[in-house]
Amino acid sequence: MAALVLTHARFQLIETARTPIAVIGSAFWPAASMLAFVVPFVGDDPVAATYATASMVTFAVMSTNLFSYGVGVADDRVQPWEPYVRTLPAGALPRFAGRLLSGLALMAFSLLPVVVIAATLTRASVSPAEFLLAAGATAVIAVPFILMGLAIGYSMPPKAAVVVAQVLFFPLAFGGGLMTAPGSAPGFVENLAPYLPTGASVRLMWAAVGNYPLRPGSVLSLIAWIVTLAAVALWAYRRDEGRRFS
Repeated sequence: MAALVLTHARFQLIETARTPIAVIGSAFWPAASMLAFVVPFVGDDPVAATYATASMVTFAVMSTNLFSYGVGVADDRVQPWEPYVRTLPAGALPRFAGRLLSGLALMAFSLLPVVVIAATLTRASVSPAEFLLAAGATAVIAVPFILMGLAIGYSMPPKAAVVVAQVLFFPLAFGGGLMTAPGSAPGFVENLAPYLPTGASVRLMWAAVGNYPLRPGSVLSLIAWIVTLAAVALWAYRRDEGRRFS
């Protein structure tokens, strides 16, 4: 099983690497946001820079998974290779696990510039324990956006998936409070953010790297999003499977 998973992951990474702009693009926007908004404005403030870096990590996790799984899966579904792969005796689990590993690898690549910029150009800092907590939180917050991407990818054709991912991208970032420091967003954003997947995710990240109080509502919201998006993704996959073999 492990060998099959690694084979599928390697195939996905090779396919992605054949379009370099997809790899570069996943790392560009978070890094550009760090350079444009974090370094010049809060780079000299250790607390603000640390929180801002956590926000940009959340931004990168959202953007990478939304487009990698949403657009990537939708594009794979229309390729002649996909129906053949579905007939292989290995089943769906190795393909899903391989796609998950390749997506996590691409996400790690997109996070690397953010971490390097924070470490070299700002006064952001975390303790070893906070770094481990942040790494764990990053893995947790990736889940709803992976599921959101899968739901989009399995329910829409490629052109529609691109549009939906783009339409969701900035409203989720702004509405979740990723563009502002903790507690400084407009009132309606502060009220709405904890109940969006982005807002609940960034609050988990803020709590991991600092003294930000994590409220139960944010945690419950994140769990609710994961359960809901998992159900939608499973429904979309089964519907697509049924259409192919009906």
